[in-house]
Amino acid sequence: MRTLPLAIAISLVAGAAFAAPPVKTVETAKGNVLAAANGMTLYTYKDDKGGVSSCYDECAKNWPPFMVEGDATAEGAFTIVERKDGAKQWAKDGMPLYFFIKDAKMGDITGDGLKGEWDVVKP
Repeated sequence: MRTLPLAIAISLVAGAAFAAPPVKTVETAKGNVLAAANGMTLYTYKDDKGGVSSCYDECAKNWPPFMVEGDATAEGAFTIVERKDGAKQWAKDGMPLYFFIKDAKMGDITGDGLKGEWDVVKP
C-alpha cells in the first residue's frame, strides 16, 4: 500500500478545511436554491452594489450576513467581501450573501421577494 508523504497529506486536509463556503442545494417550494451547510437558504440584497454590503444595523439583525470562518479562500463564483467593521462575508457573483431571520428550517424561503429587495440564490 502506498501512502502520501506527510506534507502532501497535511496540505490536502488544510486545503479542504479552508476552501470555498460550505454551501449546498436545497429543494424549496420555488425549486432548488443555495443554502449554507446548515440548510438555511441564502439571499442577495438588491441594494448591494460592486461587491459591497449595504446591510448593517437593523438590516443585519433581520438578514444576518453569511460570514467567512477561519482562513477560507474565494473559489469560482464565490468571493469574499469585507464589511465596514473588517469582518469577512461570502458573496456569489459579487453579491454578498445573507440569511433571513424568519426562516426556521431547511427549505424555508420566507424572505424571497420581500419588499422587492431580497432574492433567493439559485444554484
